[in-house]
Amino acid sequence: MSTRPMLTQREAAAACGVSRTTIRRRREAGDLPNAVQDEVRGWLIPVDDLLAAGLRLHAPADPDKTAPSSPAGQDADADVDQEHDAIALRAELENLRHKHALAVAEAEHGRQLAEAEAEHLRAQLASRAEHIADLQRTLKALMPTPERPVLQPSVPGQAQNNEPHVHAASPDPGAGPAAGERRRWWRRS
Repeated sequence: MSTRPMLTQREAAAACGVSRTTIRRRREAGDLPNAVQDEVRGWLIPVDDLLAAGLRLHAPADPDKTAPSSPAGQDADADVDQEHDAIALRAELENLRHKHALAVAEAEHGRQLAEAEAEHLRAQLASRAEHIADLQRTLKALMPTPERPVLQPSVPGQAQNNEPHVHAASPDPGAGPAAGERRRWWRRS
């Protein structure tokens, strides 16, 4: 059993001075047979596998890739890895731009719907305010005022409240109308 540590793909790439794509391609090609996938850390690669695959640990990374000590195959491999990384980053950027554009369009559509709903509610409110004003005017017209007499409904066969009550057994003919008769406001001649 090996006592050397297990590195993630990112850690292995940094330790060997290559890109993560190179480590991934080497793992997928079977050059790192003891690599295992961990649920938390991702792929874990034993240091022994990296050494067996011909990678050097703590290899200095050449910033300009023009050092004569590097074999020509590694420079080409690194260039290809960088190009793959650049393509992947461009695709991810394009995907994020698309998602952002969709989110902006969805927000704008939501704003337009909210404005339309607000306008509809304002129109309903104005209509109901007009209806309330009409009802208030009608109620005011039906309310008694000091100059306007109170109208009471009349029921046939009953005396009105504003008329004096006349008894049917009244002996005096000039005292008032008989029962069932209405009182006249003009005088008989």
